[in-house]
Amino acid sequence: MKKKYSSVIAAGLCLAMLTGCQETPKDSIVKQKGANAIKSYESAEENTGSSLRELLGAPEHYKNNASYEGGGLVIDTDADVILPEADTINTYAVSAREVNQEMIDTVTNAFFEGATFYSAYSYDEWTKEDYQEQINRLKKYKSEGNLDPYQFGEDEDGNPQFNIDEEIARNEERMKEAPDEITKEEVKPSFGLEYWSGKGEERIKEVDEDSFYGVAETEQGIYDYDIKYGLKPDIVFSISKGAQKDTIDPREFSDWIETAYLLGSEENGENRLTEEEVKGMLDISLEDAQKIAEEKVEKLGWGLEVYNWDYAVFHHGEDGVNRDNILDAGYLFHFTRKLDDVPVTYTDDYGGGLEDMDSTLIPWSYERCDIIVGGDGVQNVELFNPYEIGDVQTENVKLMDFDSIIKIYEQMMEVSNADITKYESNRTFHIKRIVLGLCRIYDPAADNDAGLLVPVWDFIGGFDAVNDDYTTKNNGEYSNQSFMTINAIDGTVIDRGLGY
Repeated sequence: MKKKYSSVIAAGLCLAMLTGCQETPKDSIVKQKGANAIKSYESAEENTGSSLRELLGAPEHYKNNASYEGGGLVIDTDADVILPEADTINTYAVSAREVNQEMIDTVTNAFFEGATFYSAYSYDEWTKEDYQEQINRLKKYKSEGNLDPYQFGEDEDGNPQFNIDEEIARNEERMKEAPDEITKEEVKPSFGLEYWSGKGEERIKEVDEDSFYGVAETEQGIYDYDIKYGLKPDIVFSISKGAQKDTIDPREFSDWIETAYLLGSEENGENRLTEEEVKGMLDISLEDAQKIAEEKVEKLGWGLEVYNWDYAVFHHGEDGVNRDNILDAGYLFHFTRKLDDVPVTYTDDYGGGLEDMDSTLIPWSYERCDIIVGGDGVQNVELFNPYEIGDVQTENVKLMDFDSIIKIYEQMMEVSNADITKYESNRTFHIKRIVLGLCRIYDPAADNDAGLLVPVWDFIGGFDAVNDDYTTKNNGEYSNQSFMTINAIDGTVIDRGLGY
């Protein structure tokens, strides 16, 4: 769980601290939003042969351990310093790619060659047999004394929020009107398709103006295929193979999870899932899985490349992941762009957040492409917000040296977590990677579907924390979570959750 404890008071304190440090720009925490920041970007002198690491004075590894708040806050930095294989870095204009039928066809053809598509509304309708299976399942739960199989819990008065007898009765009533078999309605993936909602006299025709919910039948299996464009400018393509769900309660939670959240965690002690156990669940090599993923993404023609990879497991149930509720495993590939040998850094953040709940701004999330491949092919795809890359805005942009960046990082990690002991008795950050790459920034108040790709430093790792309610431990070895993002040009601290 990621908690954010920064405040306006903390930001003001940081500004005062940085003003007194000559080597650190005094405006390093003043948010320079979106395209306005380009006014202060300058080109550096021509590189005469020195590597980027030499120019910036960046070491191969950086180590420092700092303690604050009487030991309640510890910043343990023991990190490899990773730079791109490039001599210079540029900034680039970037905008949201136009969402139209051509984009939908491009994604559809890349992942579903030769498939037949059906409306999910008709395809997923429950038959009498489906309802009878669910009734039998609920009665079995009840006979075993499991009256809250989906862990709805109790309301504020202590009453159960799930009544298993009422649920059985509802299913028995619905079974009476359910069809004996489904009627599949063949469709073309697109917006504007009609569908029927409701039952009996309340049945009405509706239109999915900016979404598509379908099922694809392929030689490799059956996939759910959803496209969502209701939160413009964000566009989301979701693809999920349904075979695993056939063996479990369809009302039960189930999902894929990357093992970065599991292998680095020490919370379960001896019961913790190990990398060797995950490897034993796989029936495809990393090389073959990556080839399948890359072949699909290459068909998009958007210039995406594998940035890194992880294991992923498909689990079910309401109690998190354990050895007994894992049904499948695969390799998860994170794709990003590489521009002039400089990649867009992959982190856990989706971007597109709002500063507060009262904001009227319309946010724009990051481009993202994650693909899980198992022994029988593609298992899951998440594709968000493909970019349109524009012209170079500042060529060979002038970057701050590494020592100046580190000063900002260490000061800001202290200041932005200054009030953490109000919530936790102690927290220790474990920073394992310091990465220089590209990140998209924008100003949603001025233009919510255009911005800049700029070089940033990300400080990636995990943390240990203790409070009255929980203890969490994650050493950060497998993590993609960035706890600090600093603009490599001007030292501005970027909130990756917001995108500026």
